[in-house]
Amino acid sequence: MSLTTDGARRRGLGRSGSVRGRPALYTSYAADQAIWNTPAKRVWTLALLVVVLALPFYLTRDVTSLLTTVFVYAIGGIGLNLVTGYAGQVSLGHAFFLGLGAYTAAVFGGEATGSEVGLGLDMAIWLPLAGIVPALVGLAVAPLAARVRGLYLAILTLGLVFIGQHIFNEADAITGGAGIGRAPAEPVLFGVDLTTRFVLFGTRINRDMVYYVLCLVVLLVLAVAARNLTRSKWGRAFAAVRDRDIAAEVMGVSLLRTKTLAFTVSSFYAGIAGALLSVVVGRISPNTWDLFLSIDFLAVVLIGGVATITGSIMGAAFVVLLPRLVDELSAYLPFISGSAGEGFLSVFQLQTMIFGALIVVFLALEPRGLYGLWVRVRNYWKAWPFSY
Repeated sequence: MSLTTDGARRRGLGRSGSVRGRPALYTSYAADQAIWNTPAKRVWTLALLVVVLALPFYLTRDVTSLLTTVFVYAIGGIGLNLVTGYAGQVSLGHAFFLGLGAYTAAVFGGEATGSEVGLGLDMAIWLPLAGIVPALVGLAVAPLAARVRGLYLAILTLGLVFIGQHIFNEADAITGGAGIGRAPAEPVLFGVDLTTRFVLFGTRINRDMVYYVLCLVVLLVLAVAARNLTRSKWGRAFAAVRDRDIAAEVMGVSLLRTKTLAFTVSSFYAGIAGALLSVVVGRISPNTWDLFLSIDFLAVVLIGGVATITGSIMGAAFVVLLPRLVDELSAYLPFISGSAGEGFLSVFQLQTMIFGALIVVFLALEPRGLYGLWVRVRNYWKAWPFSY
């Protein structure tokens, strides 16, 4: 036993750097900045993971597919949060990078037809490429985006959506053309067709369950990677540029390098999300990757919580599940109809109004979104009965 370990044990310190019986008191920066820095976080995270893995065995196929979409939106939301929430660079062009990732996957992993290009590669190849190609495009766009900020940056990234829509509509060999679309990449991982049904421990596993687990695993890997990035020196550079870019540059932080890294990593996450979304949806059309999709992901960040990985997941769940909830309530509310023109409000109109109202409320009252509300509730019970 080393003297350091022996001394730490005499003082009541655990190997994690926290004092025994006092998990909120740390004796090192590494212990304080750890992802799961308390026993309670580790236990609850493990319990939540077990529950999430068990859900598809008890849910219907449509709900399982809906939760899979939540995981995909969370991946894209984390990517947008890295560039907008952590680095402070407002981006409205997220839909362009999602579409680029989807069509990259379709070209490398899809089957070739008479008019469409397809290489039929394995998912282990086309999924990373679906992130790398958008990342390279983001790397090329980043120097231009680094020259502007604020409203000008938002307009610049918005232009990417319009440029992308024109390219997607005209590149028939890649996208299938406007109003037609094409099939997504084939979900074949290491030679195993993920659409094949099989029996595991007496339980029939269908395609939706496989997609669910696959997207969950990808989300966990990318979420932990993003969390580690934000805890590194690059994450601190992101925060410095976001809070005061001129002061950050005076202190030696390279604005060009920091913004370029933020755009590149964000584009990589968007490409992965676009590829997985195309597989979950089943068919992709150029009209899918429009401004409204970018606004959906912006709502994920603002409603879930700016500059929080957990908030991105919470925001994705809210944005994806809210339309289903509103659709279910439309049967009990007489002023809501399933289509426009039949009632006072349609389901789509009510969804749009709720999104807009919540964005205004969270920006004005709780800038950290749903994650901020969760922190308030958690801190209240941690301090109870001395809640003041």
